[in-house]
Amino acid sequence: QVQLVESGGGLVQPGGSLRLSCAASGSSFSGYGMGWYRQAPGKQREWVARITFGGVTTTYADSVKGRFTISRDNAKNTVYLQMNSLKPEDTAVYYCNKNAPFYSWGQGTQVTVSS
Repeated sequence: QVQLVESGGGLVQPGGSLRLSCAASGSSFSGYGMGWYRQAPGKQREWVARITFGGVTTTYADSVKGRFTISRDNAKNTVYLQMNSLKPEDTAVYYCNKNAPFYSWGQGTQVTVSS
């Protein structure tokens, strides 16, 4: 059974940066496209960024385009999300998963953007 473990979240001021990591154990995800998702309090989970299995093509939600960068290291079974120019509206729990059909969701990592 695949286990996804997200890390790297924290409290950051507006305009700051964070780098999230997502490590998978139990199976390799090198054959799958991967994505980052987030869920803010009282809102549904939303897609943030996606990367193809080879890492060549990336796509982003309009709300994060130009500020976030998704990458992956298949040798380490890890996906990353570099987040720059953070805004208060980026506050959420961030999750990673492969493209649908999804694995079981991990615990996520909390990102709070506040002064």
